[in-house]
Parts: sequence; structure tokens; C-alpha cells
Amino acid sequence: MKKFIFSFLLCGATMFPAFSQTYQELSERAVAATEQDSLSLAEKYIEQALKMEPANPHNALLFSNLGTIQHRQHRYEQALDSYTLALNIAPRAIPALMNRAALYLELGKDDLARIDYSLVLDLESDNQEALLMRAYIHMRQRNYNFAKSDYERLLKLAPRSYNGRLGLATLEQKEGKYEAALSILNAMIAEKGGEATRLTTRQYAVLYVARAGVEQDMKHVDLAMMDLEEAIKLDSSQTEAYLIRGQIYLSQKKKELAKRDFEKAISLGVPQGELRELLLQCK
Repeated sequence: MKKFIFSFLLCGATMFPAFSQTYQELSERAVAATEQDSLSLAEKYIEQALKMEPANPHNALLFSNLGTIQHRQHRYEQALDSYTLALNIAPRAIPALMNRAALYLELGKDDLARIDYSLVLDLESDNQEALLMRAYIHMRQRNYNFAKSDYERLLKLAPRSYNGRLGLATLEQKEGKYEAALSILNAMIAEKGGEATRLTTRQYAVLYVARAGVEQDMKHVDLAMMDLEEAIKLDSSQTEAYLIRGQIYLSQKKKELAKRDFEKAISLGVPQGELRELLLQCK
């Protein structure tokens, strides 16, 4: 969650003479520059405001927004420093905690991300994004009981959560509870076209790929292939669909077809090195 939350800085804003550059005006100019995607200029305005009033408590917000600008520029260590400075001023600032957690997760620092999401949940127990992301981290770390607890808590708050239900289905699959996983995915796919759902074509494609993965684990290859075909028809950029289908083709000794799917996955962004062994098996 990367939000620029400047609203309370702007409350009661007044018009300033053209030659005046107050703390608040610099903050306003940072907002305008950010909205125009002039990130370097926005950063300069924020830095000027911080130098002008280094003890201003609103600097927590400026540091947080500076961190997000740096994150967007892929200056990750500087972004972490900025988020931490924001939290040194305002330790209970949920946006800064969420932003830092997201960056930790992106950098593969799962334990630090989990700590920040847990701090958010201590402050706001019904924060759905924090629950979702902590569940995801627990699942990656194979802490399945904790992951399930967070997913179930999320789904009590938002029973129709797409990511929550998909995450729980993935968890059930990882635990070998294939029927439970299929039950969730079948229900989600059955909603297609219903008035109550507003999922995108891409989201439905992901569901078909997920179900194919479960079917593959269950050795229901024909069903898996049907779902993969449907997924690719809905969204031809579904990398995972080509990977699963390539593995199935390879298991069937259809090496040329398998190679074609692995090469398609590489063209969609999968590093070639990750598929080297599979490609060798296609010869």
C-alpha cells in the first residue's frame, strides 16, 4: 500500500505570496509534483520543508511520503531509512508501517515485514490488507496454522474477498487438502457472470490456473488441461498456465509442446535460468 496522504497538512491552507515558501506551501508543491509524476521535484520540496522545520511533528508524514517516492525510484535502502524516520516520530502511523512492510516483503525480508504487519494489527485488528499479507508471509514460511487463522479472520470481515479466498485455497492445496481447495475454487469460478461478482477476466484466469494446479496434484491431468486452456483463452499472459501445461506435456513425453510452453513462459518474463533443467529434459 503506497499512499500519499497529505490531506491533514493541507487543512486550513491559505494563499501564499509568490515569493513565500513556507513549510505548508512546500508540502503543497510536493503534492502537486507527485501528482504530475515529477518525483525528483517532489523530493526536493519535501527536503526543503524538512530543513525549514526539523522539529515539526508533521515531518512523520513527509518522511513517509519521501520513502514512497524513493521506493518508486527503486532506491530501496533510502526508502527504508525514510519510513523508519517517519516511525521514529510517529510509531503508531499505520500508513508508514504498511509501506515499510510492503518494501520489506519486496526485498525478501519476510520476518521484518511480518513484524510490521503485526504492529498494524495490534493497532487496527480489522486491517484487511495487513491480515492478508501476514497470512501470505506465514504461508511462505510454512506456518500454516497461523496463516489459516489470518485467512479465516479476514474472511469473517470480508467473506467475498478474492485474495482471501484464493489464499486460503492455496493454503489448503499446500497442506494436501485438495478437496477443500477445489471447493473454494469451484465456488469462486461458479460466480462468473453473476451480479454479485465484479471480478476481471484476468482474475478468473488466475482461478482456472489455480484449479488446474490442484487438479495436477490430484493426477487429474485431463481436467487440469481443460482449465489451463480456459485460462489462456481468458488471458494469454498467464505465465503459470504455460509452466503447468509444459510440465504436463513433459510428463506425457510431448517434449516439443513442453518446450514451446516453457519458451512462452520465458518470453513472458520467467528467467531462463529457472527453466534450464526443464528445457534440458525437452531434448
